[in-house]
Amino acid sequence: MEFVSRTALPDEIATDYAILGGVHAERGRRLFITASCLRRAILLYLAYTANVNDIFHLVLGLLMFALSAVPSLLWARNGGSRFPVFETIMILCANAYALPVLNAQEQLAEYSPGTITRAGIAVVLYQLTAIGTYFSVRGLPGRSRFWRESLITTQVERLMVYGLVLSTVYFTVSTFTTIIPRDLESVLRAVFYGVTILCTFVTAQRWGRGELNRTEKFILIAMLIPQLIMMSIGLILIAAISQIGIGLLGYLCGGKRIPWLALAIIFPIIAVLHTGKTRMREKYWFQEAPQPTITQLPAYFTEWFEFGLEPTSGDKTVGQKMIERTSLVHLLCLVIEYTPSRQDYLYGSTYRHVLPQLIPRILWPEKPRSHVATYELAIYYGLQREEDTTTTTIAFGLLTEAYANFGLFGSMLLGAFWGVSLKKLQIWSTFSPMFSFAGLLMVLLTAWAFNSEQTMAVWISSLEQAMIMLLGVPLLIRHFFGQ
Repeated sequence: MEFVSRTALPDEIATDYAILGGVHAERGRRLFITASCLRRAILLYLAYTANVNDIFHLVLGLLMFALSAVPSLLWARNGGSRFPVFETIMILCANAYALPVLNAQEQLAEYSPGTITRAGIAVVLYQLTAIGTYFSVRGLPGRSRFWRESLITTQVERLMVYGLVLSTVYFTVSTFTTIIPRDLESVLRAVFYGVTILCTFVTAQRWGRGELNRTEKFILIAMLIPQLIMMSIGLILIAAISQIGIGLLGYLCGGKRIPWLALAIIFPIIAVLHTGKTRMREKYWFQEAPQPTITQLPAYFTEWFEFGLEPTSGDKTVGQKMIERTSLVHLLCLVIEYTPSRQDYLYGSTYRHVLPQLIPRILWPEKPRSHVATYELAIYYGLQREEDTTTTTIAFGLLTEAYANFGLFGSMLLGAFWGVSLKKLQIWSTFSPMFSFAGLLMVLLTAWAFNSEQTMAVWISSLEQAMIMLLGVPLLIRHFFGQ
């Protein structure tokens, strides 16, 4: 990863770079040492506690876990990009693929050792190709207005925390009332979701740099907690997890320090909610129980926690259940089991939906649903009938989709795509102000890195929609308040 020393920059560029948060080289080195020691400890623990029947699966699982952390470690050591998009996508492989191979054998019991081995090889090839291409790409920071011009004054950065107050008010009104017209609901939700992502990332970066006072810290926490609750009421946690992730990444990027206390509080809560959401969905989705009101929230989440903490068959721990809930490797194994022995590869069929999804629905009212590629995979592999797709969506993941289309070569293509495209974007945005077009794009990409369970058509189309909405906010601020 290229790193430009601030002392080697012209004064004008150095000033712009300081606006972006600067580089904390000493903190970065300490973070690298801490993270390296932590990775070694986790690898030793996983090697000792792994529940595998094949020694080669143990090796593959440990290798996947080790590779997933390599970009993040180098990011810390080298003073990497302020927007660790690639690093986030890679480290999520640990939870989605490595840990299930090592500790979720019941989930993989129906697949042959050969299938699990091939799945592990597909993940490793994906990681190696992504990392290899990422660190081989070179380039120069962007110089056009897209990359260098801020849409609004950087002084607005200090006001971002108050944007969370506005978005909290909106989410409260939207969730618990019917005041907002249905025609405006989808547009406003996209706008305020983008506002929340931007304000959270910017404010968390300032906290990491030590720039927040007590009042601002209180506002950040007091606004995020109800927002996370409202994002989770529908029993879909990805929005809340993305919001938490973007905040933690912002803090990490700004201060090059691991927020240990926040992790110690947040991770157990997410783990319990993840393990209890299946029981909650059985009650509130399939039995069509009404959504809770504000006064019913304490009882609702108490019930959710009770479900999450209940023992299940085999006395699985909360951690084991969470691994199974967040795993994508079982679907990768299913696709490998069927392809190409029973069904041929799709040869890019699901990717043909990417470009049409970028057309605004106002210009194409009959445009297929955004999850059309997901439904195509589910029907093709016999997991759903067409009528089932109206009520349930299966999370295949980007890597499984790539394998279904082109096999092991597809895994490598996906890795190369991420390695080249994200490295180029990170280089081009080296000196981009936070509120430039490029800066806003990179903030959204950082948030979207958590959506690896989607297919490419959904991933790109949802990013495009959020980008259009988010760009409107600073443009409006610029219009009313000027530079």
